[in-house]
Amino acid sequence: MKSIDRYMARLIAVPLFATLTIASMLLVLDRIGRLFDFVATQGGPITVVWRMLANLLPEYLGLGIPIGLMLGILLAFRRLSSTSELDVMRGVGMSYGRLLRVPYMFAILLAALNIAIVGFVQPKARYYYEQLRFELRTGALGASIKVGEFTHLGDRMTMRIEESRDKGRDLSGIFVHVQTPKNDWIGVTAEHGRFMATDDPNVIIFRLTNGTLVHNRPEFKVPRVLTFSAHDLPINLPKFESFRQRGGRNLEFTLPELAKLGKETGNRELRASSRAEFHFRLVEVATMFLLPLLALALAIPPKRSSSSLGVFLSIVMIVTYHKVNQYASDIGALGRVDPVIALWGPFLVFAGLVFWMYYQIAYVPGGQPIGALERGFGKLGKAILRRLPGRRREEMPA
Repeated sequence: MKSIDRYMARLIAVPLFATLTIASMLLVLDRIGRLFDFVATQGGPITVVWRMLANLLPEYLGLGIPIGLMLGILLAFRRLSSTSELDVMRGVGMSYGRLLRVPYMFAILLAALNIAIVGFVQPKARYYYEQLRFELRTGALGASIKVGEFTHLGDRMTMRIEESRDKGRDLSGIFVHVQTPKNDWIGVTAEHGRFMATDDPNVIIFRLTNGTLVHNRPEFKVPRVLTFSAHDLPINLPKFESFRQRGGRNLEFTLPELAKLGKETGNRELRASSRAEFHFRLVEVATMFLLPLLALALAIPPKRSSSSLGVFLSIVMIVTYHKVNQYASDIGALGRVDPVIALWGPFLVFAGLVFWMYYQIAYVPGGQPIGALERGFGKLGKAILRRLPGRRREEMPA
């Protein structure tokens, strides 16, 4: 790489990765509170929160990577423009096409990464996330035994623990009530207890010390009472319903699986929804190749202007276009419009707008695609300032 390319790469890399990190952290922070509440309500281990967040990260990156690429390139060209370095580069004969060489290197690398994420990683991560939610709701993850509360293990066992030490290895103040299939019940109290694994994964041993066991049956005149110094109580773990296979929704299919389902002729609804999801992912990745041109067109403000309208407009355009694609995908999945037309039609319109904006900035002398918007927002800002309280008094002559 030449020195100018290395310089461009540094200018782009810093805001790109900073934007990507900040966007991911904001999305994670928005979700982490709800996940903690959900896991705590279901009585699951707190460590599962980090597993759920890890499975959500590919979904966040699917939208964060295009935004990071857009802002990285835009802020790099905006800095070149504000420091007049861009004028020097243009003055020595460097075209905008030459300056876009490094941005397109970033675009190609990130587009390849993004298609790997949305095409293969994200569907499986979404399935594993739903599986964790299912296992938390059903207790298959091993719901924690809350200290000081009655915990039901299946339909026949109730347990209460007064105190827990050494991360749950040493339990004290124990009460256990078991209802057997023979219509008899067992009640146990003990000073201390410890869970121990067995060779059978469906059975664990609750080793109790210094306690009393009461066994009662309908034919017993008096319940049998046993005082013990050590007693092993086998506990059959409850059986849980298995989670469904991956592919319950189109969001959980990889790109090759969607392409295969899109050729099926038996189920018309499945075929339409699979094709819609397939083209939605391809359109989202293809849009990344338009972002360097759009970023350049929005990065260079009119002369003697320091407005940040281009930065704001870039985010609005990406998010709006993403929502348009989601709506088009939903329409295509319903079979009302062919998914190819519903998704690639807006893409062609968006591409036409981007190429026009790039043409104006690169080939039209004095062309400024957002110049009219800059002037409009400038007049609007001045009009608002004139009407602020106290502003008129300052402008009145003494």
